[in-house]
Amino acid sequence: LDRSTREIELGLEYGTPSMNLAGQSLKFENGHWVSESGSFLGDRRELQRLRKRNQQLEEENNLLRLKVDILLDMLSETTAESHLMEKELEELKQHSRRKK
Repeated sequence: LDRSTREIELGLEYGTPSMNLAGQSLKFENGHWVSESGSFLGDRRELQRLRKRNQQLEEENNLLRLKVDILLDMLSETTAESHLMEKELEELKQHSRRKK
């Protein structure tokens, strides 16, 4: 029997499921457990604060990754220029030795 038929025929009224967990009274409504006492508001605020902080840290992390990529590009460019200068210097040294 479905719930409405049981209630009509047998007079059974179960109400919404509820439980007490760690001193918190919870009831099951619309597919979610909801606090009966409203004391989860502090937890909700804490959750919102943590989500906001997480978002800030993700943005900071992305910025730092971008900075590291830029620094690596700069290092690669400087290293390549240094190798070219060393090669030119060697060529100039060899050229000056030949003239002597």
